[in-house]
Formats: sequence, structure tokens, C-alpha cells
Amino acid sequence: MPNFNAVITGVQGWVPNHILSNKDLEQMVDTNDEWIRTRTGIEERRLLKGEGLATSDMAVEAVGRLLEKTNTTKNEIDLVVFATVTPDMRMPDTANTLCDKLGLDNAFGFDLNAACSGFIYAITVGSQFIQTGMYKKVIVVGSDKMSSIINYEDRSTCIIFGDGAGAVLLEPSQEDVGFQDAILKGDGSGREFLYLTAGGSKTPTTRETLEAGQHFVVQDGRPVYKSAVKGMSSVVKELMERNNLTNDDVSWLIPHQANKRIITAVAGKLDFPMEKVTVNIHKYGNTTAATIPLCMWEWENRFKKGDNIILTAFGGGFTWGAVLIKWAYGT
Repeated sequence: MPNFNAVITGVQGWVPNHILSNKDLEQMVDTNDEWIRTRTGIEERRLLKGEGLATSDMAVEAVGRLLEKTNTTKNEIDLVVFATVTPDMRMPDTANTLCDKLGLDNAFGFDLNAACSGFIYAITVGSQFIQTGMYKKVIVVGSDKMSSIINYEDRSTCIIFGDGAGAVLLEPSQEDVGFQDAILKGDGSGREFLYLTAGGSKTPTTRETLEAGQHFVVQDGRPVYKSAVKGMSSVVKELMERNNLTNDDVSWLIPHQANKRIITAVAGKLDFPMEKVTVNIHKYGNTTAATIPLCMWEWENRFKKGDNIILTAFGGGFTWGAVLIKWAYGT
């Protein structure tokens, strides 16, 4: 049996140019900049504008730059695992669309939907293909065009979400670095608090569903907040205990960027100093499956080889979990 670790050898993010600021939202819904910043920590978010532009187009930008950055040829890629809740179409999957647009002719791909936990689910899945020796180069993508499923007359959701993409390249290594462990969890009863009603087999698209706005995200903020704080803090503790780690052993905590208050509360429950917690929600808002790789991209030059890094997320459904990686490059 092969004895490989799955290591991240490169990370890249991409966000659209169009900025939707809190001041802009003041003209759209009953809100103001101070209210948004106080409750979410968000100052602006990016939106993908342009006719026909979709989730895959943001992923093309991120993955294309990742290939160039890591000196990887297109034919070297074996697999693409694509985390998203906003696929280009119901079918075919967006992973294969991405492969076609980039000319990744040697790769196959599939989509993974775990809402805001999508990236940590996807990197766990992708790592298994490396660790078994089946594949040598796997791309894991988190990309979402949340603006396509947000009602910009609903203050509870339109202030939170933005668009963006991030990707990592996984390769095998026999060094003691890379993917170490993961704990992934789910609770389907949470679907009543964060959901999108129409468009699936239970409630197919009709004129009535469109007129009722059932193709937009709905969120009951209070139970989501409580469950997110409890879920992320408890699963990180469980992961650390299972791997005999103390706070001093962990160099960075990379949480899903859902809400600044959630991030602060999770860090507080873990007694983890905020200076070791990555935060960029003020710039991008909640980009769902893209938040964690976007943080990794922005903090990449601060990571050092051998750093213990914990990724954690919580998403609709409910889904949540934590992943432990040992960073594979840097000074």
C-alpha cells in the first residue's frame, strides 16, 4: 500500500472587480454601514457582473493562475473536486465545465455540495485520492456566485454574501507534512434554518415558485449563529485532542468567514488568540465554499513549513467540520 501524504503545493484565489459596499446597500435595503459592520464585520463584498458569467468563470481565473504559479501543465492534472452551491447548471457538473474551459483534458471532475463546509469536505475527499496513490495531482476548488441566489431586498442575507473562488493543488509527499486528519459532521435537521426552497426535485421550478421568490437563500440567523459557534469550536477541540495538540502547537486557525462575531466567539471558546486567526470577511463577505481558500491565499506568505494549521467551517444543512494540515512549504 502506498505511503503518501497529500500536501498542498500551491494556493490561489480570485475575486471579481465589482465592489458592493455597505454604503451601496444603504440605498437598496433598510440598513446602514454601522449596523452591518457591528453585526457581521463586513465592509464590502465582491459581485460577479457580466452577461453569462458563472461560478466556473471565477474558478477558471483561480485555477489558471494556480497552474501558472506552480509550473503545472494542464495534462498533469488528474482530478478536480469542485465545492459549490451555485453550479453553472443543474447538470452537467461545474467541475467538468471547468476542465473543458481550461483544457484539462486528462482530468475528470465532480461537484461536491456541503454549503459553507464544501471546501473542507472537498479537500478531505481529494486528499484520499493522493494518499492511496491513485492520483498525483488533484485540484480542489471552492467557488460560489452567491449573488445569483440572493434576494437584494432581504436584509438578512444580502448584506452577508459575496462572490469569489479559491483553489489548491494537492500532490503526494513522503515527508511528514500535508493532510493529517479531519473530522466532518452533519445534521440534516438544520435544513429548516438555512435553505433554498425551489429548484430541486421536491419543489421543481414553476412560475409560482419564481413569483414567490423561492429561488433565493433563506436564513434564520439566531439558530445558525448558535449552531455555528458550538459546531466549529467543539469539532476543533475534538480534532486537537485526537492529535494531542495544544493551542501553542497550532500556528493558524482558518475559520469559514460567515460572520466576524462567529469567528471571534469560536476563537474565544478555544482560548485561541485572534492574531493567529485569519480574517478577511471585511473585504469579501461570506463567499461560501471560497472563504477558506481565499484566506489561505492571502496568508500564504506568512505560513512556514511545518506549521500546524486547522481549517474549520459550518454550513447550511447543517454541515461542519475541521481539518488539520501541516504546511508543506515556506521558510
